[in-house]
Amino acid sequence: MNITTGFDHYGRKDRQYYFAYGSNMHPEQIGERCAVPRVVCAACLRGHRLAFYGRNRMWDGGMETVVQASGQDTWGVLYELAFSDAASLDMWCGARLDGGGAYFHYPVLVQDAGGREHTAVLYKKDVLGHAVPPSSEYLARILAGAAANNLPAAYVDWLKNLQSAPARYPVPSREALLRGVLHESTCAECAG
Repeated sequence: MNITTGFDHYGRKDRQYYFAYGSNMHPEQIGERCAVPRVVCAACLRGHRLAFYGRNRMWDGGMETVVQASGQDTWGVLYELAFSDAASLDMWCGARLDGGGAYFHYPVLVQDAGGREHTAVLYKKDVLGHAVPPSSEYLARILAGAAANNLPAAYVDWLKNLQSAPARYPVPSREALLRGVLHESTCAECAG
């Protein structure tokens, strides 16, 4: 198995390699948040599973993260981002350099379908609290992103069987969407 780093493999020192495993897999969503996201490949994070904690105001349900889970895998999309896009995505996702946001950068090695490893960063929740299922609408967004990026059928089936609950209000909440970039990234309630 060849181990590569994002910079060595792709030859661009002005890019960041980001592993999206939740709603940012959706082409429309990542396109709204980043000017020029480039899909590198579908990829797998070994030894982790997708989980939901806290409360996502925009979608009225749990916020996605990955947690260590021996023998389980999380599939997603490896993107190449310009650093300006990475900074924009940090704001959208509530990742703050001071550690006070809803998410923090977590370095990982992910594998593509051919078994090659790639260095990337993902967003991970620091404070988990109680597990909260995602809204059905949010899970549908994640499923649409998984389908659009041709993730393995067995993983898509696993996603379809996750517990979810219908949102209590129309989602995505336009108010949370418009205010969310700064409000959500500084709100103590959203950090856990």
